Amino acid sequence: MASLSVKPGQRFTLPDWQNNSLLISADAEQQRYDSHHIRQEGRALRNETGNQAKWDEHNTRTFLNDRITSVDRWREALARCLTEIDLEIDALSKVKEAAENALQAKNLCLDVAIECLTFRESRREIDVVRDPVEEELLREVKVIEKTKKVLQQRVDDAFRQLCLLKEARQQLSCDHRHKVETLELDRQCVSFNPTSGNISFKVNPTRIPDGTIALHDWELKSQRNKERAEAEMKASVDLRGAITLSIAQTNNELDAQRTATEFALRKRIREMEGALSELRWQEQNTLEEIAEMEEEIRKLEEDIRKRTLDLKVAHTRLETRTYRPHMELCRDQAQYGLTDEVQQLEGIIRALQQKRTQSQDALDALYRQLYRIQTDIGYKTNSLQLDNKCMDTRKKLVIPVEKFDPEVDAVNRTRNLPRNSQLEV
Repeated sequence: MASLSVKPGQRFTLPDWQNNSLLISADAEQQRYDSHHIRQEGRALRNETGNQAKWDEHNTRTFLNDRITSVDRWREALARCLTEIDLEIDALSKVKEAAENALQAKNLCLDVAIECLTFRESRREIDVVRDPVEEELLREVKVIEKTKKVLQQRVDDAFRQLCLLKEARQQLSCDHRHKVETLELDRQCVSFNPTSGNISFKVNPTRIPDGTIALHDWELKSQRNKERAEAEMKASVDLRGAITLSIAQTNNELDAQRTATEFALRKRIREMEGALSELRWQEQNTLEEIAEMEEEIRKLEEDIRKRTLDLKVAHTRLETRTYRPHMELCRDQAQYGLTDEVQQLEGIIRALQQKRTQSQDALDALYRQLYRIQTDIGYKTNSLQLDNKCMDTRKKLVIPVEKFDPEVDAVNRTRNLPRNSQLEV
């Protein structure tokens, strides 16, 4: 027989069930209301923060662009100043090189003058005189030493000014390089956006790095660098004008002294050439006589050799005939003829030898006379050669290194200076 199965546990009443349903509905309403309120607040916050972030980013981008413009203006100003200071360094270097070439040319002029004085110290006997040439050479040495001191001072000034220009250029170059790097970094910052692949969180990004300076100090530093470079360039322009003037003045002084020295030297050479003319004529005649005498001696020796061979033949014939047998060994006509031939040949050879000795004595006398003539010529020739050597040495100064007219504008930087000095020897 079947029985009723009852589920164990608490049983609720119908009002409890109804109340529970009402409570769930009320809670759901409240949760939806709270959620709607939060959603509205979130939407408002998103709109507000989104707008604020956009404006902040816009302001930041504007500030970066303004900063880029400002740095770029300074970069262009420093670049122009760098170009100008490079041109001025090149111009001053060329003028300094011209001064060094002029100074080097003065060394050549001094060497030439001293070499001429040294040459003339080798004069001998009566030719050792203190003539106008020597006085002009000594005066030329003094002028050269004076101009060398002036040019050396100018070269030293140019070297110091180049050092100052290069120091100013180094500061400008460093400042310019830093601004180029800054522009690159700021432009990179402008290019960043939320979709960039190289953005990330950084540790303490709002810190102030060591060495940070104020904006005013930044501008003041660049301004000081630019003003210093301009001041050094102005000083360099003035120095270039002074160097060019010094080169021209020293050239004029040395040219005048060189002209006086060479005039006296040419006059002395003409005097020496006149004195040598007669001695040269005597020497030529003596040499011709010596040549004829040597030819005569050669012919005498040739005849002696021939007669000696003839004598050998006669001696051999006589000796050979001594071997005739018995009664054949007689003094015949051939024997007397050979004997007479030997005696004649011996007399001829003695006469020829005597004449050769006399000719040799005469030749020796001619050589002694020639030596006396050439010794006298040697003194004059030596002096003339020394003066001609002086003239040849001074040919190095025909177009001296420092004799140029540089097209220099003391205000502008346009010029045409020779890069390599040329000496015409």
